[in-house]
Amino acid sequence: MSLPGRKLGAVVVGRRFGTRAHVPALRAAGFEVLALVGRDLDRTRYRAGQLGIAHACASLEEALRLPAVDAVTIAAPPVAHAELVEQALAAGRHVICEKPFATSLNEAERLHELADRAGVVHLVGHEFRWNPARVAIGAALRAGQIGAPRLVSVINYEALLTDPIIGRMPAWFHAEDLGGGWIGAAGSHAFDQIYAWLGPYESLSASAIVAGNRTQGPEDSFIVRFRMRCGAEGVVQGSGAAWAELAFTAVSGTRGTLTIEGADHWTGHAWLHGAEGHHVLAPPGGEPGFSRLPADTAPWQQLGHLEVWHYTRLCHAFRRAIEGHAADPLVPMPTFAAGVASMRVIDAVRRSAATGGSRISVE
Repeated sequence: MSLPGRKLGAVVVGRRFGTRAHVPALRAAGFEVLALVGRDLDRTRYRAGQLGIAHACASLEEALRLPAVDAVTIAAPPVAHAELVEQALAAGRHVICEKPFATSLNEAERLHELADRAGVVHLVGHEFRWNPARVAIGAALRAGQIGAPRLVSVINYEALLTDPIIGRMPAWFHAEDLGGGWIGAAGSHAFDQIYAWLGPYESLSASAIVAGNRTQGPEDSFIVRFRMRCGAEGVVQGSGAAWAELAFTAVSGTRGTLTIEGADHWTGHAWLHGAEGHHVLAPPGGEPGFSRLPADTAPWQQLGHLEVWHYTRLCHAFRRAIEGHAADPLVPMPTFAAGVASMRVIDAVRRSAATGGSRISVE
């Protein structure tokens, strides 16, 4: 619980995504960002100064000694997540950890167990659960508007790795042993959203693909064919090395089909198609769509706008949970349990891809 009249204090670990998304989102959600943590102290001091953050620290251990720290958000490379989460939990602090949550399923399960034992609020950075179109699809599924779900398709082509301006990925992305690759970086969002909509996975087969013009490093694209325990089947196909932007999501059932198509991913619109025709699904609860951007806004500015918009909603949910408020019934909280579920899928995807696409049980 926060003290009356005091903002919750937060420490942010990570100078890149941490400062681009975590810091503005935390502030918009009512936190005070007390410290920024980065391995290069000089650069961390410079960035903290730019953002008006009082303390720059070379370690999380140092930051946790500051007074009034209630929460920690972690945007470090995946290989560092476990150590940082364990430090925050040992200090009794609430935690948001970026995805991919961990580097292995065993590691994810251990962090979940430690977090439950610590009795703190623990979330994974699956901020897109708050996307208005995805929220609308979740509400429609729970209301039975398409009958029994039978088929799911999620396709997402991005130019992040081909665009010379926005394609500068951090070093860890290019090393599989550090948690790199497109499966964890982007696939984790898709796997998590399908899990939030339809529950646990049953089995899958997968391919990890290098579609870009290179010969080394982890995959930049993937294809996963899966079956859910609820009986639905589907495909997730993603690439960060495409030369065009393409996005399509569909969940089809016995009485209708739900879709998010193209620009609707930017505007937050979902569609319901059925015997009575086609219409836009209003976001439940009156959730507003994204604020408009000027037509000449650069792609990297659009990306940043979407990141902060969604992350602010995640941080609002984080704060409310810390303060003891009831969770939003429209958006299941992406706790460390969801992080374990996502790592279970990622583990199965990697094992299937390593064996030429064999069918793997997701346990």
